[in-house]
Amino acid sequence: MTFKTLLLSTSLALVPLASQADTQRDLDAHVHGEGKLNIAVEGSEIALELEVPGFDIVGFEHVPESQNDKDAIAAALTALSEPLNVFQLPEAADCLVTKSVAELHNGEHDEDHEEHGHGDHEDHHDHEDSHDHADHENAQHSEFHAEYVLTCQNTAAIDEISLGYFSAFKNAKELHVQFIDETGAKLLEASADQPELKLR
Repeated sequence: MTFKTLLLSTSLALVPLASQADTQRDLDAHVHGEGKLNIAVEGSEIALELEVPGFDIVGFEHVPESQNDKDAIAAALTALSEPLNVFQLPEAADCLVTKSVAELHNGEHDEDHEEHGHGDHEDHHDHEDSHDHADHENAQHSEFHAEYVLTCQNTAAIDEISLGYFSAFKNAKELHVQFIDETGAKLLEASADQPELKLR
């Protein structure tokens, strides 16, 4: 099954769960410190989709102007291009990255980072300007969006994921997680204080 199909299955399966969890929460809201992570497991594949505010990753969201800004974005894209450094899976699962795509969208200049090796390794980041802070209406906002697919010898061993994401990106505080596998779908939370994500 393709990555897009896996994530579509995740989204469709979790629509009722999301509304039950918090009918008042706008899932598209762009809140500093909070990101979204979708995880789908089927057969020998695990797909992950990460969507987070630019501030969480590089500490700013304006269009990069200085060399320091550009260097920070390049370093972030490089870091996000290595999913096994961001998400640590159990060794028993024996997973290999087959796809990794990362991009930064800031409304004016899109940047991406792709790598191929050990399968195909690409990185993708997507941006949505759905900030609801009234006093920042004219501010520039950006988002990182990353997509990963890994092929594993034993996906049944993936009962938890350790999120090195929080130690790699100090401004990141929370992730709202949507998880689906053959047993069903669930909503989870992970944070800098509790970076271990229990899936089963």
